[in-house]
Amino acid sequence: MPVADDRLIVALDVPNVLDGLALAEKLGDRVSFYKIGLGMLTGGGLALANELKDEHGKRIFLDMKLFDIGATIEAAVRGIAQFNLDFLTVHGDPHVVRAAQEGAAGSHTKILAVTILTSLERPDLDESCFKDGGVADLVVERAGKAFLAGADGVIASPQEASLIRALPESDGKLIVTPGVRPVGAALGDQKRVTTPAQAIANGADHVVVGRPIWAAADPVSASESILAEFQSAQALQANR
Repeated sequence: MPVADDRLIVALDVPNVLDGLALAEKLGDRVSFYKIGLGMLTGGGLALANELKDEHGKRIFLDMKLFDIGATIEAAVRGIAQFNLDFLTVHGDPHVVRAAQEGAAGSHTKILAVTILTSLERPDLDESCFKDGGVADLVVERAGKAFLAGADGVIASPQEASLIRALPESDGKLIVTPGVRPVGAALGDQKRVTTPAQAIANGADHVVVGRPIWAAADPVSASESILAEFQSAQALQANR
């Protein structure tokens, strides 16, 4: 059985907490890191996060993508940080990042700033009134500003990971990449994607994989295939 590698974060984007716990138990020691997002939150996601961390020794990425005025962000993050979960996402706007770091002060929780969602392309940004420019350029610019505001890391597509890693501000910071699909997997709602091995080679510290594992006929084999990719020649030539 492959040894767990916390570069793989499995997204528990399943219908309910019981399904999430069942998947984690099935994957067992192969997977050490899980993401719990908004879709699970109202169904007991925070309780699941605490159970996986406290009773099963798993690392937890709480993907809330918080965005609000500074005082509200600080208060929300302070409440979440009491659980000492590993990662928490907020939107990458500098005022949000600064407030989140105030709320997380003294805790184990690292603040990750969302740059531009991996399901978005330039027409989507036009519709949302983003300024002109290529998606990759805007992602890198937002990443740099988030680092300067104090983010512990950023969320970006694996296609932009190497550009972010080249920033001087990225030294010592985390790059976490959703939009990762093994060869042959359906893209779903993701648009800016690469394989797990390519994401690692591009400089990602962690890759987030959901549907290709939880929707697979054999989630155990699917996770093992991704772990094997991390040991491929391509992944071992990581862009550092």
